[in-house]
Formats: sequence, structure tokens, C-alpha cells
Amino acid sequence: MQLARYVVDAVVLEGRSMREVARTHGVSKSWVAVLVARYRAGGYEALEPRSKRPLRSPRRTSEAIEDQIVLVRKQLVEDGLDAGAATIAWHLERRGQAVPSVSTIWRVLVRRGFVVPEPKKRPTSSYLRFEATLPNERWQADMTHWRLRGGREVEILNVIDDHSRLAVAARVFSTVKGADVLDTFRLGCATWGFPASVLTDNGAIFNAESRKGRTVFETELESLGIVYKHSRPYHPQTCGKVERFHQTMKRYLARQRPAGSLVALQAQVDAFVTAYNTQRPHRAKGRHTPLEAWEARDRAIPGTPSATTHFRVRTDKVDTHGGVTLRYDSKLLRIHVGWAHKGTPVRLYVADLDVRVLTFEGEVLRHLTLDPAKRYQGYEQEVREAE
Repeated sequence: MQLARYVVDAVVLEGRSMREVARTHGVSKSWVAVLVARYRAGGYEALEPRSKRPLRSPRRTSEAIEDQIVLVRKQLVEDGLDAGAATIAWHLERRGQAVPSVSTIWRVLVRRGFVVPEPKKRPTSSYLRFEATLPNERWQADMTHWRLRGGREVEILNVIDDHSRLAVAARVFSTVKGADVLDTFRLGCATWGFPASVLTDNGAIFNAESRKGRTVFETELESLGIVYKHSRPYHPQTCGKVERFHQTMKRYLARQRPAGSLVALQAQVDAFVTAYNTQRPHRAKGRHTPLEAWEARDRAIPGTPSATTHFRVRTDKVDTHGGVTLRYDSKLLRIHVGWAHKGTPVRLYVADLDVRVLTFEGEVLRHLTLDPAKRYQGYEQEVREAE
């Protein structure tokens, strides 16, 4: 939403061309045009993700529809896939059947004894979520464990796309080695293209910082111009998307007949990846499948500005000293707009170090590049202009 608001205001308020905005921020011109058209038709609210919920629901759910809900629920559970109310609605819609609202499906599941209401959990809005803006902007990779029939422990290396949650690659090994990481990464690139950046934990198969060296994986990324990032030690939340993917995969594998070999387990993993990418609506992606979310936007490539650029749109008012404040890299910076504008409501459009200060009518009051080493930004320029 922040990027969408940023590019729309750049076109509508500042009068910049769509081509220039698209080129500057690494997005497609067609996407900018769609956003501007939606804004002009419905304002800023039209930029919000659109709900797929039916416009209206029948007051009473027939027995036949309830039976279909229960049937889909049982099939999904049997296959080891997500079987919540929203997922059931998605599958009913794909089958061309009558689709009650998600709340109605949930009530049916409760009434039929499939769901036991739980105490309220911590609200999702209380968590800080970070998500790549474009497909292939950032991949997350991690390894997890599984057991074959007989108790032999093996390892599964998973790579997913941060934006769409698409499963880029998933391979089974007796023990994952550095060369296996590189081979799996190349396999994903051959299918989905090169990412702009890669995020992993501090496992020795990914990076050799603790050994004061470099892995073949790090060397490969550097040669391709791909940014490599890793989480800080003992903080798995940074790679939370691929950690969550592990859980979904394991729930599926637990419902299958235990595999007796690496080949058999790889076949099960491949079947899961296909279902996950194309048949499983993802809650974080507006109930679109990962493949639909991946195909909905242009892909980032190595060196794409959006892979490292952080966009923000902020509302403020010029204070009595002619300035506004902006937090950057945990530091509170003061930006001088001008004493003549004190009391003026403004919006700050931030693309990393590039900052534009505009009135609500679209007049540019200040355009500057931040100097993170300085607490006070832009005061020297006004003094020079006054002289």
C-alpha cells in the first residue's frame, strides 16, 4: 500500500510521468497506470487489496451445501492440506459450486463438530510484518528435518519467494551440504528466474562468516550481483515465512504413507509443492494461490532498486521552527522546510534517502537527499538561498 500510494501521488499530485515513476522505482508502467486509474475512480481506498468475499450470502444454508462443506473439509484433512473455512470456500468456488460466506462455513463446521472455538489470540495487527514488494525481490531459504519409515533422519532444503510465498525449490537430502544449497538455488533460478536478494539463517551450509571464510553459495550470489542477507543468531522470526512453510509441508507429509527412501520422499515433496503453489489459497495473499500472487506483478531482478529501497508516505505539519521530523535508521532527523510554511499540513514521500515534502494540494515544498550523518537536514541550503 505504501508503494502504491507513493507512485500514485507522484503521478497525480506531482505531475510526474508514469514512465519516469516506473523507471525510477523499478516497477512496470502498466502497474502504475492501473493504480492511477483505480485512484481516480475511487480515491485512496481503491488502492487497498480488494476483498474476494461474496457481496451477499443466503440467510439460511441448505443441507446440501452443508454436506458439500463437510465433504471438502474431510478431503483436505485426508490430504494433509489446510482445511479452514476460507480454504473450503476457495475450493468450492473453483468447483463452480455455491459458495457461502467464510463466516457461514465456519459456523457450519462448528455446528457439525469439526471446529472447537479457541480463546482469542494476540491480534495479527500487533505483529510487525515485513514483506517484499515484488516477486523475486527476496527469496528465503532454510533446511528442516524429517524421518523416513524405519526412523532414518533426512533433511529437506526449502526455498520460497518472500512476496508471493511461492515454493521455488524443495529437495530432499541425506544431509544438506554447501554444494547441495548451490544446486538447489540454481534449480530454482532455472524455473523462476534470478532473485534480487536471498535471506537465510546463519547455518554453515549458507554462510561461513563465523569461520571467517566464504561458501560456494555466497561466491555464486556475489558473482550474479544478488544481495545476500542473513538473520542474526537465535532469531528465527527473521526467516519466519520459510519456517512457516516447513510446518505446512510437514503437516502434509504426516498424512501420507511414510516414505521408505529419499526418492519416495522427494516424490511426496514434489506433489506437495505442486498443490501448495497452485491449489492452496494463501491467507497472507488475499486468498490467492502463491502462483497467482507471483504472476500478478513484474518480477524483480538482481540490482532492482525495490529490493533495497524502503518506501514510506507520512503525514505531518510544519512546526513553528519551519521543520518536520523523520525517523531514519532509528535516528530522529529534522528536515527544514521553511519558516514561511509553518503550520502547513504536508506529506513526506520517502524512498530511502530521497525525500519529497508536498502540501496536500501537491505543491513541492522540499526535495532533498538525506545525509544520515547529520541530525538537521536542509538548513544550510535555505541560509545560502537567503544570502
